[in-house]
Amino acid sequence: MPQLTLRNVIKSYGRNRAVDDLSLEVREGELLTLLGPSGCGKTTTLRAVSGFVGLDSGHIYIGQREVTDIPPERRGIGLVFQNYALWPHMTVFQNLAFGLQLKKLPAGGIRDKVQRGLSMVQLEGFEHRYPRQLSGGQQQRVALARALVLEPDILLLDEPLSNLDALLREQMRFEIAQIHKQAGITSIYVTHDQTEAMVISDRIALLDKGKVVQIGKPEELYSSPANRFVAGFMGTTSFVQGKVEQSRGETIWVRTPAGLSLRGRGRNLRDGQEVAVAVRPEHVRFLEAPVEGAVGAAPPPEEANVFPARVVRASYVGELIDYQLDLRGSSLRARGEVARAVAEGKQIRIRLDPDNLPVLPA
Repeated sequence: MPQLTLRNVIKSYGRNRAVDDLSLEVREGELLTLLGPSGCGKTTTLRAVSGFVGLDSGHIYIGQREVTDIPPERRGIGLVFQNYALWPHMTVFQNLAFGLQLKKLPAGGIRDKVQRGLSMVQLEGFEHRYPRQLSGGQQQRVALARALVLEPDILLLDEPLSNLDALLREQMRFEIAQIHKQAGITSIYVTHDQTEAMVISDRIALLDKGKVVQIGKPEELYSSPANRFVAGFMGTTSFVQGKVEQSRGETIWVRTPAGLSLRGRGRNLRDGQEVAVAVRPEHVRFLEAPVEGAVGAAPPPEEANVFPARVVRASYVGELIDYQLDLRGSSLRARGEVARAVAEGKQIRIRLDPDNLPVLPA
């Protein structure tokens, strides 16, 4: 049974429909991420679940209890904000204890819950510090612990890592995933960062223009995108335009304007249809070191998707070289080993993995 259910939720601001007939279910103990670009409706959806935004229409259920018109304080929701929202004049202990005191719990029970919360976020011994004495990552952990000690039915996290620097943000992704696994609380996490979403999520709901475009496990959205928007948003993707030349089941041959024949995989496509082949950098393989005149080299007949390409740009990014390639007028991104770097302007033969090339309606 789902722990949280949204049915046909609509919310508009003037003429702008921020959430457009959105329906989804969050399973008990699951961490579901609402992912998408700015203005896609993810934060409005989160605020609707929390009760801070009223709906134009639709229904919200926690368990079997409808909470659509119930005020926030009676929904059993825990909130973790982007800006931490800690009381600056209170110690860490007092920040965590505040909500428990409002519930009129005995002092001993409050102390035990606060200690368990601090242990969960690995901040034992920080009880008497003030927020100004903590790093950004430590303040975010306190904000998370403050929500967890209330033992909410649903935990909502609104871009909680966006104020942290890159290295700390990467570290906190794994910590939040571990804390969620330990706590087991049904959670909704909002972010525009696809890498963050893929690290922490059990499932991802990708939103665009107030609608859920695709929902599933991170690997499903990455490997089997429902459309071009999903493929372009989830990671680095290049697109090669063309028309369906032939289809056999899910195996699709695409003819590009430059005359190349690419083999990929797709569904429900018809011959002659305009399509885009999605190419991830990791699915572009260099077959040989650069050789003058390689442009004219013909691939072995048994190999699919072997083509000559030219290196337009080669950028050193530490452990890898990030390449921009020209494939007869189509721009591709690729990655290669530093030890086998290919210079800009060189010609090289590449192979595009046909089993990992989604063919999508253009």
